[in-house]
Amino acid sequence: MASHKIYAGASLRETRNRHGLTQRVFADRLGVSLPYLSQMENNHRPVSAGVLLRLASEFSVDVGALAAGDADRMVVDLAEALADPLFDDAPTLADMRLAASNTPGLVRAFLDLYRAHREGQDRLAALDEAIGATGQNALTSPWEEVRDFFHYCDNYIDAVDRAAERFACPEGRRVPPMERALAALAERGISVRTAELPPGSVFRRDGEVITLNAVADPATQVFQLLNLVARETRAELLDATLDLARFRSEAARDIARLGLANYFAGAALLPYRSFLSAARAERHDLERLAHLFGASLEQVAHRLSTLQRAGERGLPFFFVRVDQAGTITKRHSATRLQFARFGGACPLWNVHRAFETPGQFLRQLAQTPDGVRYLCLSREVSKPGGAFRAPVRRFAICLGVEIAHARELTYADDLDVANPAGYEQIGVSCRICPRQDCHQRSVPPIDRKVTIPGDRTGPLPYAIA
Repeated sequence: MASHKIYAGASLRETRNRHGLTQRVFADRLGVSLPYLSQMENNHRPVSAGVLLRLASEFSVDVGALAAGDADRMVVDLAEALADPLFDDAPTLADMRLAASNTPGLVRAFLDLYRAHREGQDRLAALDEAIGATGQNALTSPWEEVRDFFHYCDNYIDAVDRAAERFACPEGRRVPPMERALAALAERGISVRTAELPPGSVFRRDGEVITLNAVADPATQVFQLLNLVARETRAELLDATLDLARFRSEAARDIARLGLANYFAGAALLPYRSFLSAARAERHDLERLAHLFGASLEQVAHRLSTLQRAGERGLPFFFVRVDQAGTITKRHSATRLQFARFGGACPLWNVHRAFETPGQFLRQLAQTPDGVRYLCLSREVSKPGGAFRAPVRRFAICLGVEIAHARELTYADDLDVANPAGYEQIGVSCRICPRQDCHQRSVPPIDRKVTIPGDRTGPLPYAIA
């Protein structure tokens, strides 16, 4: 794997300002000269190994967080947005990295503006197709705003996560989650019973009585009760977190409140330290972890991607869930692989093939255009409705990790990870993928010119410049 230099000027300035230090005092404590510090803060030089050690010892900075933060995600988002033909000459990758590191607020504002532009164009196109008219006033989708909130928090909300861990492990010992949830709700005068509900229903509330659907999966029942615990007993914490997020609409705030309650439920079902310890002991075997904690495979895979607590980080996973149309319905990455926001996912990714082999894990060694290699683990997951004619919800999930960490997963034991020929060449999205020889390309890259040779005999009707 190629070396990864760390440019963290914004983080250095934030650390210095948080401790109320001048540049000179800060430089002295880091053991560097004032000009050297200035160059690092302006991202003219990468952060040296000695400075990383001083940051950890002097200021308790989690140096792992510096290596893969907001900047990497924003660079990918910028590259996608600026590949639009709307922009004649896109900045270089180096310029985009400088912008993401030095002016993250400006980059986020630009991405918000571009997203509003894209949504506006999509809505106009839909109106044109439906009624032959055009419209205006494109609004930012509340769903996208909330998804970006979790995305740029590394899908880890420290205050909520720690509160869930304290709830699940009073006195440092994990209590069975159903027992803990029932006791917490009983303290609020809420009773819980079980009965058959209409297909598709998980629970029903009638005043202070909660009825769980008897045919729902046990992990789903526990998760819903823990979600209710969050809303009933941790409302102030959720509201305080929402206040800090400063959402632009009440709709986004309401969606995020549900997301935070779900986050609490997942963190209480799989409390941080005990789950991290078990994950390491079981070498990240999803089925073993699901059995040990009474959780679903999807819950386990998603939780593994959230283990980003400062000083106690788990492996840097990416996690994604797609539906049968290939639409990404959940996404998060603590790795350098960032998912497309404005286009579909790469068709060569094994997550799409998981629907063909229900109940089985698919493994894939994959390499992205930047040369980074990954171990990808995909599986189809079904959510039955509980009756013969009830609809079955089908998704595919994928969990992935950079190949440097693959040996910590049981799934890599018999794979030849050292053989370059064993890696499939995947991309992020066809619209920004630079590969010229891909047989599954759906559209040309929008930042390249194409030609239409008269004697073209390959799988594509065009050639990419």
